[in-house]
Amino acid sequence: MFLVASLLRMRELATGTCEHCGQTFGSWLVHCGFSDCSYAHCDKCGMTAILSYWDKRMPKLPPGCPSQQEICVELEKYMLPCECGGVFKKGASPRCPHCGQILSAHIATSYVEANAPGTKKGWRWQGNWHDTYCIVIENRVVNDNFKM
Repeated sequence: MFLVASLLRMRELATGTCEHCGQTFGSWLVHCGFSDCSYAHCDKCGMTAILSYWDKRMPKLPPGCPSQQEICVELEKYMLPCECGGVFKKGASPRCPHCGQILSAHIATSYVEANAPGTKKGWRWQGNWHDTYCIVIENRVVNDNFKM
């Protein structure tokens, strides 16, 4: 939790644009390998939940459950619901904070890469919502929201 909280304090929001309503919003990426975590998005509002492997409540990952990326279905039962009443689950996507529509990972590639300093050196974003990088929209993030 300390690492993510520190990132939140020093993180400058990059600008993204919703393909549905045209409104802009701030966003930032978390590299789950460097941060030693997994993540999920709320199925209703798109908030990001980041789950640190250093939290004592983090359950042991079941066989076949990949680490350092989006959670597997088996971890859903250990998470508290979102403050909006939705649930954090595998396959849920980030949403526009203005219109609530699901953001396209394909379209997000343009603003993610435009805002990343590594792009000039050849870095490319994964282009999806389930691999190593997760996105936080408008600082809407909850850390280690385990039930136990």
